[in-house]
Amino acid sequence: MPLPLLALMLGVFCVGTAEIAIAGILPEMSADLGVSVPTVGLLVTGYALGVTIGGPIITLLTAKWSRKGLLLGLMGIFIVGNVVAALAPNYGMLMGARIFTSFSHGTFAAVAWHVAALMSPPDKQATAMAKIALGFNFANVLGSPIGTLIGQQFGWRSTFVFITVFAVACVVLIYAFVPSGLSTGGEEGAEEDVSLRDQLKVFRSGSLQLSMLITVLAQGAVFTTSTYLAPLLRDVSHFVPAMVGVLLIVFGIGSVLGNILGGRAADTNVMRGVLTAQTALLLSLVLFWAVSPYRIPAVAALFLFGAAGFSIIPALQARILSVASAAPALALSANVSAFNLGNGLGAWLGGTTIDLGFGVRDVTLTAALATTAALLLSLAMWARGRRTDTELPALDTSTSTADTGVGTPVHQKTP
Repeated sequence: MPLPLLALMLGVFCVGTAEIAIAGILPEMSADLGVSVPTVGLLVTGYALGVTIGGPIITLLTAKWSRKGLLLGLMGIFIVGNVVAALAPNYGMLMGARIFTSFSHGTFAAVAWHVAALMSPPDKQATAMAKIALGFNFANVLGSPIGTLIGQQFGWRSTFVFITVFAVACVVLIYAFVPSGLSTGGEEGAEEDVSLRDQLKVFRSGSLQLSMLITVLAQGAVFTTSTYLAPLLRDVSHFVPAMVGVLLIVFGIGSVLGNILGGRAADTNVMRGVLTAQTALLLSLVLFWAVSPYRIPAVAALFLFGAAGFSIIPALQARILSVASAAPALALSANVSAFNLGNGLGAWLGGTTIDLGFGVRDVTLTAALATTAALLLSLAMWARGRRTDTELPALDTSTSTADTGVGTPVHQKTP
């Protein structure tokens, strides 16, 4: 992996780890802070809300900043927030630190994805964004378990110290390897005077609105099942609790592979990549439901679900980039919020399925229904694009005078 992309991927790893790592140390935090475990769990909710609401706002307000300077500034906010969290004397201060930290998350991920696209050849932009998204994969596979282990061994505050140290290293790498000539202007290094109102006009696009709705549904389908993987593997597939952690690693390995394959598929044709990823997700969910009572087939289905579930991320982000060339970073940040809304929707759908009296196995069918809805909307969007000749097969920087507003011209037709 090129060093600039590695630096950005590690930054995404940091923000992803910060969001989820405390889930494994809730009892330790509860005992030390003198509050209940559910109350400590709200620290995860507060962070997610901060990402969802703060990301697009911060992205909008910093639209004219140089990309490298913005990345460094956001990582600075992230470091300060985690230092305050590590030193927080009470729950209220800790919640404030978590929300402050979360404001950097959505914009950093969006700008990292966008910078990766800017630095890559036209037919490799989705793959470059997939490499950045690997940071979230590794946050689940490595960051969260390591943060949990450190917090259990040395106290919950040490988890925030671990994240902070890693973030400082990322600042050094970004400063050293990410190019400085990337800006919001039309020519590299130039600045374009784009008003906030003009940037917000990007959300008038029906294609962008529909793409974000598809993101919510598709990501919701993934979290409908992934939130309940532990009871599904334990109670339906009859694995002993000690095996669940190992099986989640299998899921994580599948997610890394799927992320890469999803990026490559979207490089060839963005919309085809979206449809392929969602079809694979639907099939994997139905297969998971069918074989979950049988151990060995269940492991294979778990791997395929991880691969299909994470193949949607680069495909959906590439689609957003293709329909929002006037304000790509803002649209990508809003789509990060859409992913977070999907996380919440999925957890609610899975819980509701169980509360209605269906077994935990049936959360996979609920997820399949959500995927079907996303797939039908994607097919409708694809058909509309073919009728109006607006589909953008690949992000092409060589054949158009349309300007993305961030320094890289791309082939643009109005969706």
